[in-house]
Amino acid sequence: MRTVLVTGSARGIGFAIAKAFAEQDCRIILNCRTDAAQLQKAIAELESIADVTGFCADVSDYNRCVQMIKQAEARFGTIDVLVNNAGEAHFGLFTDMTAWEIQNVLAANLLTAANASHIVIPSMVRKKRGCIINISSIWGVTGASCEAMYSAAKAGVNGLTKALAKELAPSNIRVNAIACGAFDTRMNHRLSPHEKNAFTEDIPLGRFGIPAEVGSLATFLASDSASYLTGQIIPLDGGVV
Repeated sequence: MRTVLVTGSARGIGFAIAKAFAEQDCRIILNCRTDAAQLQKAIAELESIADVTGFCADVSDYNRCVQMIKQAEARFGTIDVLVNNAGEAHFGLFTDMTAWEIQNVLAANLLTAANASHIVIPSMVRKKRGCIINISSIWGVTGASCEAMYSAAKAGVNGLTKALAKELAPSNIRVNAIACGAFDTRMNHRLSPHEKNAFTEDIPLGRFGIPAEVGSLATFLASDSASYLTGQIIPLDGGVV
């Protein structure tokens, strides 16, 4: 039975990924930054189908991330699959961003992935097996106006994915990223109906994605069926890129 850690998994895409792995009889470690009530709700929803635990921890804080993973491993053993999903968007002109906002977007999207990966990789190397899946964005590939730092952070995630895939392949550890397009999540609730309709018109499949579709791709990437797939940034965007 595999142990799966999904960061940023109390709701939305992260929760859908965790649920998909839970349905495959995996042990699940949930995580959120601050919303303990939502985390407990997520745990309650999954505990009928899987052995699950959860932690409120800001994984952009390296020391707190270490503490969380040590506690999780004390219960479930070492982590077999890491899904770096934690992230935060910021919409607005780059020149209007404060220094704190710039640092926060980088930390929330890039440092979270780097920290969790850095901590779990040594045990994967010792076992000579493991899988890391980074949840990225098509904006990390194409760039997005008014989302400059988010685009930069996700581009960093893509670079980290490709570099780690090469570095870790000799240890039989695969690293891939899912570059998400527009999904029906809280992150996109800021869009007005007019904006959402205009965005949808640019999507060849004519709709926003649903979080469960990310879960399905993530479980495939962690499966033996994807055993020769590593170092890839896979768009899941309805055909936009």
